[in-house]
Amino acid sequence: MATMDDIARRLGISRGTVSKALSGAADVSETMRKSVVETAVELGYSRISRTGESRRVCVFVENMAYEKPEDFGWEIITGFRKLAEPGGYQVDIVPLTEELQRSIPYDEYMLRSGYQGSLFLGLSLLDPWMADFRTCAAPTVLYDNQVRSNPAVTQVGIDNIEGMDLAVARLKELGHRKVGYLSTALGSYIYQARYAAFFHALRQNKLPAQRELAGYAFRLTECLEKHLPRLLDRGCTAIICSHDLLAHMLLIHCLELGISVPGQLSVIGFDDLPLCQYTIPPLSTVRQNRTELGKSAFYALSSLIERTPISTLLLHAELVERRSAGPGPDRETTEQQ
Repeated sequence: MATMDDIARRLGISRGTVSKALSGAADVSETMRKSVVETAVELGYSRISRTGESRRVCVFVENMAYEKPEDFGWEIITGFRKLAEPGGYQVDIVPLTEELQRSIPYDEYMLRSGYQGSLFLGLSLLDPWMADFRTCAAPTVLYDNQVRSNPAVTQVGIDNIEGMDLAVARLKELGHRKVGYLSTALGSYIYQARYAAFFHALRQNKLPAQRELAGYAFRLTECLEKHLPRLLDRGCTAIICSHDLLAHMLLIHCLELGISVPGQLSVIGFDDLPLCQYTIPPLSTVRQNRTELGKSAFYALSSLIERTPISTLLLHAELVERRSAGPGPDRETTEQQ
């Protein structure tokens, strides 16, 4: 690991100047501070485990609500804090913007801010720092996102392949032989992963797996209005949605169209948001234990800080059955006979 002495030798300055620059002392010019930080990043300098310095980590949040207990990100952050703070870490929540990402490289931001590592929630594939993660040195955990071949970066989430297989297998058991899929636009890693997992689950369960059985769009209303009639015309008796909000809108849309759920169409969501208990009918869904995900994220981050290069940490998925999925035509025929 590079030291302050290495930085000082590279720049031809004293170790004291390097220390002041990294700590943000007022008597160091901005030009010198920038040179020191950039050189520190280049040499792979890190404040990790250096005595006398506070232990600080951050959670970057973008495109995800997290401020109230019913918000998706609340439990993840709570779980993260439950392990981090008793372990002596200060946890900062940092709203992530495109402006911030374009204004400074990721490693430089982390070093200047004194963070030893970070967790990212809600990133899209188009975020500027996604390119930085391929080579960054700062310990980094990505929730529902993935960067390969960098030992400083870990992915955490649930096993989406397992979760989708649980949903498809249960629908097959209920007598459904043609299952459709609706999704938000595939602009994020997680929606791409769930899309692929759906077709994998169909093949595993020996059900029809034509691409025409799935539809996606950027706007939820567009997705429903464009693809629901097509899936029904193709004989789908059950639909899995990429997330619960889309499934909730599908339930409302079916109610408006006079389509009985689960009498005529079974619906399964993904995530198990608090609202799933209160939809009409209550929504069956694949559950993510978000508190445990937060704890797992800190476990992964602390491992990276200690230089244990975890690649991926996935929790088991769980199918929560409520009342939006019922017997399909094959099951009903068998029971009548």
